Amino acid sequence: MKLVRPKKNLGQHFLIDLSIAKRIADTVDACPDLPVLEVGPGMGVLTQYLIEKPRPVKVVEIDSESVEYLHANYPQLSDNILGEDFLRMDLNKVFDGKQFVLTGNYPYDISSQIFFKMLDNKDLIPCCTGMIQREVAQRMASEPGTKAYGILSVLIQAWYNVEYLFTVDENVFNPPPKVKSAVIRMTRNETTDLGCDEKLFKQVVKTTFNQRRKMLRVSLRQIFAGKPTTDDFFARDIMTKRPEQLTIAQFVDLTNQIEEQLKLSNNG
Repeated sequence: MKLVRPKKNLGQHFLIDLSIAKRIADTVDACPDLPVLEVGPGMGVLTQYLIEKPRPVKVVEIDSESVEYLHANYPQLSDNILGEDFLRMDLNKVFDGKQFVLTGNYPYDISSQIFFKMLDNKDLIPCCTGMIQREVAQRMASEPGTKAYGILSVLIQAWYNVEYLFTVDENVFNPPPKVKSAVIRMTRNETTDLGCDEKLFKQVVKTTFNQRRKMLRVSLRQIFAGKPTTDDFFARDIMTKRPEQLTIAQFVDLTNQIEEQLKLSNNG
């Protein structure tokens, strides 16, 4: 069967370096014994190494041409090739509610959405590995006080330990992307409860980083939407900081302070 044509609208860049494909496949070994779900297998460059491992493997692919290619070239996978959109899937149904490792050479334009879906299913996905745009990988792994530290860093690191494993050059893809790539691994940390309202935590993180150059006392006002606050609330020391200066623990503490203030405002 002829090779699959990379489609621009799906952000397809097929990896053609087999040694790198094997290195990516081997990142799942840090989480042994769990089945694997690969997102966007394309022509199976990563899949061929994953199916050698002694564990169940399923692949999810939105491109019908790739699905046809996989059926023709990986007959042993036939019942485990899911021709679906990963972002719309019910992940509880993939392995009958059992935990699994998520991996793939992720499409750049939806990689953040993939990781937000991972967060929504964090109890199902104790480990996630794969290749993404280097800039996104740097953001995910960055520490407070750095330029790359942002929404993805805080929301992911609240629940996962992030390892930036290695960088991948443009010339090992067809077609070559305009940016470098990186391989990462995320493993669930010990956190089972953030210690604050999780929905409000996300709102605080997104609101402050959307105005990252402003002090918190400016960006946080929109959460209150004109509601009165106690005199000292915006005068607290933390309010002179910018979001990239805050650790995850400080964001949790800030969320609790905001929740308390919102209750006072609503009761007032």
